[in-house]
Amino acid sequence: MSSFLRRRTLLALVAAPSLAAPALARGAGGPPPAAGADRPRPGGPALDQAEWLAFTSRFLRPDGRVVDTANQGVSHSEGQGWALLCAEQALDREAFDSILGWTRRVLGRPHDALLSWRFRPDASGHGGQVDDPNNATDGDLMFAWALLRAGRRWRSPEYTAQGVAVARDVLRLLVRQVGDEMVLLPGAAGFEQRDHVVINPSYYAFPAIRALAQAVPDPIWLRLASDGLSLLRRARFGRWGLPADWVALPRSGGRPSPAPGWPARFSYDAIRVPLYLAWAGLGREPAAVGAARFWSDPNHTRMPAWTDFGSDAISPYAASIGIRAVAQLAIAKHAEESPVPAWPSLGEAKDYYSAVLTLLARLAWRDSLQASI
Repeated sequence: MSSFLRRRTLLALVAAPSLAAPALARGAGGPPPAAGADRPRPGGPALDQAEWLAFTSRFLRPDGRVVDTANQGVSHSEGQGWALLCAEQALDREAFDSILGWTRRVLGRPHDALLSWRFRPDASGHGGQVDDPNNATDGDLMFAWALLRAGRRWRSPEYTAQGVAVARDVLRLLVRQVGDEMVLLPGAAGFEQRDHVVINPSYYAFPAIRALAQAVPDPIWLRLASDGLSLLRRARFGRWGLPADWVALPRSGGRPSPAPGWPARFSYDAIRVPLYLAWAGLGREPAAVGAARFWSDPNHTRMPAWTDFGSDAISPYAASIGIRAVAQLAIAKHAEESPVPAWPSLGEAKDYYSAVLTLLARLAWRDSLQASI
């Protein structure tokens, strides 16, 4: 990709969302697409309501708490943010307000607009407490993005103001300069070491960053997106050139490496890297292409859930329905012509994470198509 086209792509990513996908697809020339492609569309829901109802019946409590059924029934800011995004896209304002109310009431932090990242229920499943008040940046990005979309959808200044407040605190508390790069911390505390900073590549949710940049204009967003793409291009490992779940970025410069303290794998975190790249119209970025090739490798007897970078070994079990949905999205967006993926049914998902990934992959596909009109 030429430096001019790269610059145009990054500007499109942050400042003009309707240009992101076509800028890659047709090069620097050609007429611009229709404006406002990232905005919620009028008319019917973007998310199939039967699928949304299937999700809420299994994973959403009446009080607005989203339950991670494969993780001891905890709830986290990531899940609350994703559910808000899905509720807005399903035109379900009642569920949106319920999820928002629980999230603010239970996960809200007293001194900023960010969210505590995890709530753990007690043995009865009815009570419980926030057992870690640190934030998780991906949850904050999703939370803010959902609020901004809902503010436009339902013409609510209150939703918009809440989303803007989160965006401002993301810039204030979660962005750091490491060497010559601007990076996104995974959380406000615990990730800055003496000789390196720990980064989670899957927290670079480019569609959300784009929306926050529109709501709170600041040149730092462009630096964050540009340097984030650069990091994803360099931080690829193993046989297929894949992003790691967690990465250590040396303060003195040099190549990123899988972060100590976590398995050196492309696994349940990093699978969201190709999801967010495809969602932003960047499905031909190397990290997304590597994932598409990994999942479609003919040598696999079944689609794997993860791979280990040290040995190139793959999971001894098959990928979940949710991973398969993200894989279908990545493979379709890597193709010269994007065929409509044969989405798996949410009913096949065995747990919360798999179910929500199937919904997000569908939303990403719909948004990417709208952006290319």
